[in-house]
Amino acid sequence: MTSKAQRGCFIALEGGEGTGKSTQGRLLAEALREDFGLSVTTTREPGGTGGAEAIRELLLNPPGKGWNAQSEALLFAAARADHVAHLIVPAIEAGEWVVCDRFVDSSRAYQGGAGGMGDDAIRALHAFGSNGLRPDCAVLLEVDDAARHERLTARDGDTSDAIGGRSKEYHKAVAESFRALADADPRGFVVVDGSGTPEEVHARIMEAIAPLLRRTKR
Repeated sequence: MTSKAQRGCFIALEGGEGTGKSTQGRLLAEALREDFGLSVTTTREPGGTGGAEAIRELLLNPPGKGWNAQSEALLFAAARADHVAHLIVPAIEAGEWVVCDRFVDSSRAYQGGAGGMGDDAIRALHAFGSNGLRPDCAVLLEVDDAARHERLTARDGDTSDAIGGRSKEYHKAVAESFRALADADPRGFVVVDGSGTPEEVHARIMEAIAPLLRRTKR
């Protein structure tokens, strides 16, 4: 008989706009594959599956006057439910490590905190849509306002999507919401300084997740 694959591990990279999540997700996946011999799936939210990518387009380039807070929260939850069911859970059950650019804590910070929906509403949607799945570790990347502005200017120029282009006050509230979530759940989050070169930040992330790698070492 073939033995059942050992459960994989799920890491989510979290943070506001311009904190370097995409770059760090790529570097983390490369290190897990090359230095630890792990099988790694990289993905993103909203997105990662055909259905979720279609919803991503609706969220970042909304029709008409755009979505109100409730509609936005529902769309994110729907995209996540498809993503969890068709990519994340199957990969973890097959023994893969999953590195995801954003997960439910982004909805908690953006729609729940800065958007005024409240944490209870976001968590209830997540419980219904995705059975309350949590990452094994949420890595929260933080940068100061000046660094965030510089990175966003370099990335987007004069164009931003419907969420990235919101006010400085909104994005400040997002950052504050993320920190509050991390402070309330120190076992679920690691907070990493996102300033400096990509290589410097990557080294901090690898140090921060070292206990997770030790616990899951085959």
